[in-house]
Amino acid sequence: MSVNELRILPTMHTPEINLNPNGIIKISGRSMIEDVNEFSKQIEEWIDKYIFNPADLTCVDFHLEYLATNNLKFYISLLNKIISIKSKDKKYIINWYFDEGDEDILEKGEIISSNLVIPFNFIEISDPYIRI
Repeated sequence: MSVNELRILPTMHTPEINLNPNGIIKISGRSMIEDVNEFSKQIEEWIDKYIFNPADLTCVDFHLEYLATNNLKFYISLLNKIISIKSKDKKYIINWYFDEGDEDILEKGEIISSNLVIPFNFIEISDPYIRI
């Protein structure tokens, strides 16, 4: 089952989402999603299709400038699906970018990592103009 690339443009309250069947998943911007169930539908459908035939390496890059606490469960659920690819002998890497001094975003990444009991690469960005 083949899956096409999915791109969702950012808004003031929702992040930019880039889901590429070559194993590149990028989530960046602000995540203050009010109706997480509505927002997540097409993303979860894409992930569900992708994990049937994932790339050899799936790289998930997060670079959020704001993450509402009530959105954490959405990302935990999403990553929980993605990490299931290890049962197909595929690999994943999760990069959590955060701006220099942004302890809040770092802490939320640590919360997600510890909830899933998987390691993240925490990468501090000192130049605010660098975007993933």
